[in-house]
Amino acid sequence: MRDVSLRQLRSVVAIAKSGKIVSAANALGLTPPAVTEQLKQLEDALAIQLFDRTPAGLRLTDAGQVVLDAAMRTDALIESMHEQIQELRGLRAGVVTIGVVSTAKYFAPRLIADFVRNNPSIEMRLVVGNREDTIAALRNYDIDIAIMGRPPSDIVVSKIVFGPHPYVMIAPPDHPLATRVRAIDREVIAKEKLLVREVGSGSRIVFETFFKGVKRPEASAVIEFGSNETIKQAVMAGLGLALISAHTIELEIETGRLRVLHVKDLPIVREWNLVHRLDKGLGPAASAFWHYALEDGQRHLPRMPGANGH
Repeated sequence: MRDVSLRQLRSVVAIAKSGKIVSAANALGLTPPAVTEQLKQLEDALAIQLFDRTPAGLRLTDAGQVVLDAAMRTDALIESMHEQIQELRGLRAGVVTIGVVSTAKYFAPRLIADFVRNNPSIEMRLVVGNREDTIAALRNYDIDIAIMGRPPSDIVVSKIVFGPHPYVMIAPPDHPLATRVRAIDREVIAKEKLLVREVGSGSRIVFETFFKGVKRPEASAVIEFGSNETIKQAVMAGLGLALISAHTIELEIETGRLRVLHVKDLPIVREWNLVHRLDKGLGPAASAFWHYALEDGQRHLPRMPGANGH
């Protein structure tokens, strides 16, 4: 195994991303023959084929996937080493990549901006996606820290709660249920047209849990959207009701464009978690953000609206 080099591992990563030797060579600043030779040397050293040659390009074999995972872990460890060396040299700088589920984008920029004001030498990068996107970014070592609800179960992570995350039912202000003072049963809500996030999102999981065991309308009465913004616009337009994160509707409640319904068993309060992979140690810059978010993160969360928008 002493014949395996970092250059060979990085060639595998580059080839896996594009499926083409030429594209990998461009990404690495090498010639295509040099990348081909790196791959051949690694396959010879491991005595196994890492890619299948197909008409559509190079595709990882099972062995190739093992090598790719190891290569990404190696790069993550080297990056962490560089940051720790900087800390030992007294340098408080670095780059931190934060991955957030789309619901968290309503407060994460405020959190990051406040941190940067106190740590101007640290460069912050923000990656927004749904739950599946964020888990994939953790799995691929693309982010240092994730801000999300329920952490993944198939990755060994460190996680810690830094604030509550309530979900509420919203309606347009002129909806017949918008002024109902008495708590509304779930069965009543289930008869309405309901607007939901896509399968795989955290919000969709909350929706399915809330209505579990409740007879729901036909599939045509449940409309799926890919973002909270679209759902809010659709509710304001009178298209239906939505169970949504209270942290996404602060402005619309304040301006009277949406109402929070008084529904039994709502709000559902989940938790916001900070998450990072245990096998990717936090460097000094990422560690500084982690501790800042734990200490001050909750004050950047939007306020919780009351029923009927008050």
